[in-house]
Amino acid sequence: MSATSTFNPPKTQQTPFFSLIRWFFILTFNFGVIGFIYQALQLGYMQLAGVVTTVSILVNVILIFSWASPYRWMVIGLAFMILFTVYPLIFTISIAFTNYGDGHLLSQAQALEVIQRESYLPKTGKAYRWTAYQSPDGNYVLWLQDQDGQSYLVREGSAPVAAKAGDPGIGEADANGIPKSIEGFTRLNPILAATDAKLPQIKFGVEGQTIQIRSPSEAAELRPRYVYDSATNSLTDQESGEIFYAIDGTYTSRTSGKQIVPGYQSFVGVRNFSDFLQSQALRGPLLQILTWNIIFPLLSVVSTFSLGLAIALLFNDAAMPFKRLFRTLLLVPYTIPTVITILIWRGMMNPDLGIINQLTRSLLGFSPPWTSEPIWAQAAILLINLWLGYPYFMLISSGALRSIPADLYEAATIDGASSWQAFRTITLPLLLVAVGPLLIASYIYNFNNFGLIYLFIGGGPPIVGATTQAGHTDILISYVYKLAFASGGRGVQYGLASAISIVVFSIVATLTLIQFRFTNMWEEMSRNA
Repeated sequence: MSATSTFNPPKTQQTPFFSLIRWFFILTFNFGVIGFIYQALQLGYMQLAGVVTTVSILVNVILIFSWASPYRWMVIGLAFMILFTVYPLIFTISIAFTNYGDGHLLSQAQALEVIQRESYLPKTGKAYRWTAYQSPDGNYVLWLQDQDGQSYLVREGSAPVAAKAGDPGIGEADANGIPKSIEGFTRLNPILAATDAKLPQIKFGVEGQTIQIRSPSEAAELRPRYVYDSATNSLTDQESGEIFYAIDGTYTSRTSGKQIVPGYQSFVGVRNFSDFLQSQALRGPLLQILTWNIIFPLLSVVSTFSLGLAIALLFNDAAMPFKRLFRTLLLVPYTIPTVITILIWRGMMNPDLGIINQLTRSLLGFSPPWTSEPIWAQAAILLINLWLGYPYFMLISSGALRSIPADLYEAATIDGASSWQAFRTITLPLLLVAVGPLLIASYIYNFNNFGLIYLFIGGGPPIVGATTQAGHTDILISYVYKLAFASGGRGVQYGLASAISIVVFSIVATLTLIQFRFTNMWEEMSRNA
């Protein structure tokens, strides 16, 4: 063999059995995807249909073509990453520039369809008492009685015909003068007829003289209330003559300001961002919340890391008795689900019945107002987070301490360094290099630690004078939740929530970049050490 020759591993050949299984999977997958895409298009979910189409093309390319075979082991992960990570990011960014939310969930075509179903009874229209009959194939007829006692029989697509019980094809009358039967149809029980969802949607009679059921006891010659003009993109109210024009996804009267619901999704540009950053109602407590949002994760990281490191240093001593037992007990907070731990702490800090308050009241004659005073509420949040976070840093600090060469400490001892000097110049710099990225990750996690804030106190106590539901322990993400989903009278505002989420992401990204600069500083310190 020459020196320049290369080794090419033999290509593996698939057996017919495995090839058959692969093609069966591909065909089954495509059949299901086509059905899903069709349903999504029917419901108007164009974005979702486009993303699923892209993913299905990617999966087919990887599974069919041999040159893409190295990616087959990760095809499921790629598909889920696009569907559950990439697509939500794209969707969040796209709706941040729309009015998507309560009252604006539909497309314009869907909203117009709903609006044009609304009808009214004109002054010249007549109202009737009605009785419904149904044929075996699901068709309906109505027996109508007007105020003058005249009765009519009306079908879909046919004009009302004056009739009376006993006429050909019409059965005998009951005590109320209503036929017991109609040829080819069965009389419906009044209760079942009143709860039939199809009946009110049916327009009996002919165009221009339609009759619809509008209550369990009344049918009337209803007319479409709103008429759409595609040339001006407006709706005319047939009852009042008022014209409604499309303004930011809602048909609104320019004279009275009255609006027709539902609205539809429309592009509003940067209005959601300006509402959040410029509106005094939204911006009022924002600075206070942002300040706490920066301090809270900083104090959480410092306290949990400090306690975890202190315990790790304590158990790093070989002479420490019962190390394994104590270390196991100290890991208990890490093994209990966070939700349960927070709820337990909330019970223990109950101002009236909590065991912590009862203990401080009996020993000190004082019961901390954990839920009513801002400083105490913030202290409670930090205390709970300390309990939740120190086992994690105890574990990683223990591992990092073992990776530091003992020769460095021996050299420091020979040079006459004290224990504190050895810790400050050797242990801490080398430790920060190892755990620095984890400290940054912990800061970012606590920056968006919605669960702790929401479960323990819901962001309270309220900020006095704030025009929105803002609290002293609220962080940006919990404030966003209240603005978008829990503000009384405002309704769910997905567009606003998405815009604020982008702002929060920008803040987190900026803080992360700043903190990575500190990581570089730690690396410089480790080189000097």
